Amino acid sequence: MNKTQKSAIYCLAAFLFSAVVMAYSFISIFILKSWPESFFSRFWSMIAYFVFIVGSIIFLRKKQSPNEPDFDERDELIKKRAVLVSFVSICILLAAACIIPRFILGETGAIPVYVLTFINLGVFMIAMLVYNVVVLVQYGWGREGKSKLKM
Repeated sequence: MNKTQKSAIYCLAAFLFSAVVMAYSFISIFILKSWPESFFSRFWSMIAYFVFIVGSIIFLRKKQSPNEPDFDERDELIKKRAVLVSFVSICILLAAACIIPRFILGETGAIPVYVLTFINLGVFMIAMLVYNVVVLVQYGWGREGKSKLKM
């Protein structure tokens, strides 16, 4: 497994963890309308992110063999394709984020400002998810030297 695959797997794990943290924060602030009182309940996500980052440094820096290259031409091609697919997904998501509220709210409707932050954050996270999934699909989900897509 090379560095690009490792970083894609790490980013997928970070995405899942971030989704859990954001869901917890959203539920506690907007649904329960309460702020956590204890130190651990306020800062558990930062402590977990710190542990996650330290683990990623070890995971991403360790090579399976000393002869393993950092990247090659195939990695660059895979990254370019993944960026293209991610960009297309951003365009589709932002278009949907502009069109759907227009149909739901009509011409006189209004969206609170904090919703726009959630929209942008959601589009960013989905774009990163799409990028990493495309990278892993092109590598064949971890099978050494085999790719599902022809280059």
